[in-house]
Amino acid sequence: ESTRAFQHAQPRQYPLTSIELKHTSMGDQKSNLQLMSELTMGDLKLKNRVVLAPLTRARCTPTKDPYDKLNKIPNDIMGDYYEQRASGGLLITEATAISQAGCGWLNAPWAVTEEQMAGWKKIVDRVHKKNGVIFLQLWHMGRQSHTSFHPDTKEIVSASAIAVGSGQASTAFGTKADYEKPRALTTEEVKKTVQDFKACAARAKAAGFDGVEIHSANGYLVDQFFQSCSNKRTDKYGGSMENRVRFLVEIIEAIKEVYPASRIGFRLSPNGAYGGMGSEDNVEMFQFIAKTVEKYGLAYMHLMDGLGFGYHGKCRVVTATDMRKHFSGPIIANVGLTKDMAEGMIRSGAVDLAAFGRLYISNPDLPERFENNWPLAEPAAYETWWKPTGAKGYTDFPTYTPPKEETKA
Repeated sequence: ESTRAFQHAQPRQYPLTSIELKHTSMGDQKSNLQLMSELTMGDLKLKNRVVLAPLTRARCTPTKDPYDKLNKIPNDIMGDYYEQRASGGLLITEATAISQAGCGWLNAPWAVTEEQMAGWKKIVDRVHKKNGVIFLQLWHMGRQSHTSFHPDTKEIVSASAIAVGSGQASTAFGTKADYEKPRALTTEEVKKTVQDFKACAARAKAAGFDGVEIHSANGYLVDQFFQSCSNKRTDKYGGSMENRVRFLVEIIEAIKEVYPASRIGFRLSPNGAYGGMGSEDNVEMFQFIAKTVEKYGLAYMHLMDGLGFGYHGKCRVVTATDMRKHFSGPIIANVGLTKDMAEGMIRSGAVDLAAFGRLYISNPDLPERFENNWPLAEPAAYETWWKPTGAKGYTDFPTYTPPKEETKA
């Protein structure tokens, strides 16, 4: 937690990635938060450093038939959700399936078919009309999926044939079932999956997304390749740290043929236990990942350094300060942040942006509330986080209306 101390250090300079730190001047009624200062990320200018965290909300239209294509198409209510939150510097969409093989969450969106991409384009257009910047999060669930989502193949896949150790998977029928043993992808199948990521990125670009985030965290497929607890391969994708990061490297290099590197972000969760993850060598492995991808000049590293999502305890905590030693590009901090914690981390130079999830659910105008020191709304009820409750607990949170004396110049 030392990196979250409120330190008044000079903003860190990033000559390798041409990050420009600019401070917006605010009136007497507003705070002077660095969290609210502009950031130039590659050729994108972010109006502040508040990031909408990618949150699985499962708000595609529910259907009686789990295999109905309608429950995978982004809809108008999702457009409302993202448009409401477009005052953030960067919006990262909910995790979105890149392929049939990569899916595994009922009512979560896909980015595969023309209909799905048409739904996404409507959302992107609405965000852009609000002067927002939005990245699509590319998702392959790997062994966390369930065979009910894959009626044709009747199998799930991973780096190795190792099931998640405990807990239950969500099924296509809205129920829970024990995690299943996956089949290890062949070397050729890994290469094909790289192309699936690339193809999805191309569809995202055609739909107008400003960039993409590779979901390489939370025990999903790319993370399954990183970690020694889930990767026991003996080919070029397993064993050494260099081999275990190869899958991510190949995905980055493939997507670079679609987007410039400055429009490609990636997400890491070195401390998380979700999905049966956690390895004794994570301190070394995740710093190695940072060193390896440093040369690409990527948009950002989205680091789940907080412990609120579950800590595996297999090694010491990996901090943003650890990763900063090896990665000179923008770093987004995430998990359990408050305004003050985020401000302290940005002022320390450990990170450049801060992602908010739970706070952003019930505060669609979160940046304005931060900037003006307005009170935050009560947290959203847990049952509305990712269940198909429609607008309830999703788009029905009001923006803050200050008392008249607060609005006076």
